Order: sequence, then structure tokens, then C-alpha cells
Amino acid sequence: MKHLSIVMCVAATFATTGALAQPANLTGVYKCVQMCRGDLPAYVTQNGTELNLLTEAGVPSRAWPDWYSPANRIWIDAFNQSAVYSPDGMLIQFDNGTIWQRDVPPLSPPVRRRR
Repeated sequence: MKHLSIVMCVAATFATTGALAQPANLTGVYKCVQMCRGDLPAYVTQNGTELNLLTEAGVPSRAWPDWYSPANRIWIDAFNQSAVYSPDGMLIQFDNGTIWQRDVPPLSPPVRRRR
């Protein structure tokens, strides 16, 4: 009976952490704002938990949720480093100090029509 309750607790833990491991939607165009290696826009494409990155220097890489903190960090394979992202996905800060900010186009003012 004691073993059954331990197994149930372990199963519940894995089920809970799986739900928490879903990252924010990071798909979009980013602009490098600190420690930049180029002037191009950076791109992130997300498919489930897997990410494809194209840096401001034009270097492609794959990324996925960091094993130790999957709810707010990603691991970038080509750079052998991780990055933390904001809950809303507007900022990505890499361990080397590079910061990407989501490049949101400005809203155009409403068009007013004369009568």
C-alpha cells in the first residue's frame, strides 16, 4: 500500500511538471538591443516546444525548453548556452548578455473620413 502511494505521488509530479513546461509563444521577429553581433532582425519560429532561431548575425540554431527550468528558459544548441524569456515573450536574454526585444510594428493612426 505504501509503494502505491509513492508511485501515485511520482506520477502526479510528472503530470504537473509537463503542464508547466509549456513555454510562451516566442514566434516572431526580434530586434537585438544589447551585445549585438549584427544588424539583421532575429527570427524565432516555434513548433510546440521546439524552436528554430536565426540570430541578428544570420546564424541559425535550434532550441528547446531548458531541462532545469523549462517554464522560463530555453537551451540554444549552437551557442551551448541558455536564455531566459519574459512570460509575455517580449524579451529574450541570453547568458552572454545579448538581449532581443520583440519587434512590434507601430500601430497606424485610425483613418478619419470626412463626410
